[in-house]
Amino acid sequence: MNPLIVVTGGTKGIGRAIVDEFIKQGFDAVVCSRNVDGVEGPNRLPFAADLSTRAGVDSLVTYVQSLGRPVAVLVNNTGIFLPGQINNEAEGTFETMMNTNVASAYHLTRGLVGQMMARREGHIFMMCSTASITAYTNGGSYCISKFALLGMSRVLREELKPHGVKVTAILPGATLTASWEGTDLPEERFMKADDVAATIWAAFTLSKSAVVEEILMRPQLGDI
Repeated sequence: MNPLIVVTGGTKGIGRAIVDEFIKQGFDAVVCSRNVDGVEGPNRLPFAADLSTRAGVDSLVTYVQSLGRPVAVLVNNTGIFLPGQINNEAEGTFETMMNTNVASAYHLTRGLVGQMMARREGHIFMMCSTASITAYTNGGSYCISKFALLGMSRVLREELKPHGVKVTAILPGATLTASWEGTDLPEERFMKADDVAATIWAAFTLSKSAVVEEILMRPQLGDI
């Protein structure tokens, strides 16, 4: 039986690249997003859920557990970006961003990590951002949520050390995904989603005695 990876936000961009990379390496993938139309092909297990809600996270946990298979890798990739400043962003922006970018990862990890701890193996990847370490004026609640996600990653790392479960935070800069559609910047100014996926695969393949705790990636020419 193939090992199993669970990827949230796995239908496009970095999430889809991660799914494709791990399937290429012999995995089956649970691919979760609000809309999984078009998720086809062997080794893909699509599951539609709104992970900004607790009910959506719980439904995904129940589905994964119903498979009766150990989860080798969990990628908490679900995220949303809404520009604005703390002093003027729309009411509810903070709650939307925290529920989607932070609470989803918190509750999903809690739902699946127990089996990893019992087996003393597994790898959790947290999709942070350069916004996890660099504040910018149009980042508002997005920066807050990504700082929080990096903090959660560091706490998880400390908690899971003695249980044999690895935790890696990845902090990518500008990556050419749908969120940059319409930009006037040249394609070569961005990282490729495949680069992020390849980096995650490389971190996963280390021996049990080593873990990459944090990965900071930027375009060669720096931040945009």
